[in-house]
Amino acid sequence: MPSFLKDISAFYGDNGRNPRGDNLEEFLEKYNHGDYETPAVTADNLIFRMKQEGKPVPGNLELLMIRRKNHPCIHWWALPGGFVEIREDALDAAARELWEETCLTGIPLEQLSCAGEADRDPRWRIVTIAFLALVEPGLSGVQASDDAADAAWMDVSYETVSENVENGRRYTRYRITLTNEEKAASVNSVVEVSENISGYIKGRKVRVVDNNGIAFDHARFILEGIQTLERRANLG
Repeated sequence: MPSFLKDISAFYGDNGRNPRGDNLEEFLEKYNHGDYETPAVTADNLIFRMKQEGKPVPGNLELLMIRRKNHPCIHWWALPGGFVEIREDALDAAARELWEETCLTGIPLEQLSCAGEADRDPRWRIVTIAFLALVEPGLSGVQASDDAADAAWMDVSYETVSENVENGRRYTRYRITLTNEEKAASVNSVVEVSENISGYIKGRKVRVVDNNGIAFDHARFILEGIQTLERRANLG
């Protein structure tokens, strides 16, 4: 098959040939990505808004959520986002999906984390890249569109539920709570974070262990987003 890219000059290496005797062009002509099952990729957005001037810490944060119009997790609250198109950068996909589902545009985004467990979605093997943004108080103009049945800024908080140490690892469970009084919405999830107690590499794992109204495993990203902003606020 022809190369996926028009310009392949950055991929020649030392212009050598592989064990079959192929140069890069010949290799690409024979390569068929369909020989391997590959995952789909989605880009999801954590758009936090401060309630008032100050630091982005729990109690002063709201999170933009959309209510899903379709399966899976129909009518549950989710982060705005969607599938990355085949010739689209993940960051561009995040911005496009944010616009399509909430009508917000021009917001600076940065990559926060990535989740790739095999059981995350019943539709297909899906890897998600989460993007983080923080906007100032008063940002408005949110309107549900496309795959979103509704969109709302929700108060967001978290609390530690339990903590224990076992076999050299610390297991901490947090409850994430999202509320919006106007829409009579109150949803929550319990997220477990486990990591090595010692060493430079902590082997950190994050998983949702209980879910009540937050779609997929989005609560894990919400926890990571809150804690990231909290750390930065404390460093500042």
